[in-house]
Amino acid sequence: MDLMRCIEVIVKGKVQRVGFRYFVSRAAKELGIKGFVKNMPDGSVYILATAEEFAIDKFLSLLPTYKNAVVKKIEVREIQDLQMFEKFEVR
Repeated sequence: MDLMRCIEVIVKGKVQRVGFRYFVSRAAKELGIKGFVKNMPDGSVYILATAEEFAIDKFLSLLPTYKNAVVKKIEVREIQDLQMFEKFEVR
């Protein structure tokens, strides 16, 4: 089993009102990632994700590929206390 990682991700750019959270949710579910995605008041999107390291790496590589969004910046922060979720959801 690969090393488990828990990350917080803030995605900035034109990422609200373009279906980005649903793209993120589909990608997370396909990769077996648990956690959630939600819109933030400042126009960014916040993601909390827990999975094996390879899945997290693949997930992060997919975020800028959604054609309806304009991703300008992706900030990633490792969370030391592993957050456990039963599924991935859009909030």
